[in-house]
Amino acid sequence: MAIAHPTADLCDKYHTHDVDATVEEPALRILPPIFRDYGGARTFAGPAHTIKCFENNPLVRKAVLGPGRGRVLVVDGGGSLRCALLGDMLGNIAAKNGWSGIIVNGCIRDAEGLGALPELGVKALATCPLKSSKRDPGVEGAPVVIGGCVIRPGDYVYADADGVIVSREELSLP
Repeated sequence: MAIAHPTADLCDKYHTHDVDATVEEPALRILPPIFRDYGGARTFAGPAHTIKCFENNPLVRKAVLGPGRGRVLVVDGGGSLRCALLGDMLGNIAAKNGWSGIIVNGCIRDAEGLGALPELGVKALATCPLKSSKRDPGVEGAPVVIGGCVIRPGDYVYADADGVIVSREELSLP
């Protein structure tokens, strides 16, 4: 499990090029600042487990039912704001099963319940009270692209109030 170091400090140490530089695939990738905090833990980190799904969450349920082992579940919901892909019931399961955090490129619901889980970080675009469909499970364990940032299974994800960064390797600070 990765240590949840401050993302600003990790950027200072590992983001080796100027903001204006064009780098095909930088060692440290930064997700755009589009996410809001909903979980009780505001800082979390761990290896990524990826899911791509659109307005349906069977794979989200399947993932959180399994052992989290300090990982971060990254759910690319295509940015849809029409329904929620995660709620407090799945959040409770994820917390009990050792997931460090969940990032949803889409909506969550039951924000109050998710906020009451001190051991689970949750970031998402917004809230929506409507639950998702179950028609199509999606794809698990494939690279996802959120806001131009590629996240592969096993990449290390670091999240705090300043944002979300992704690295191929685990990062550390002195």
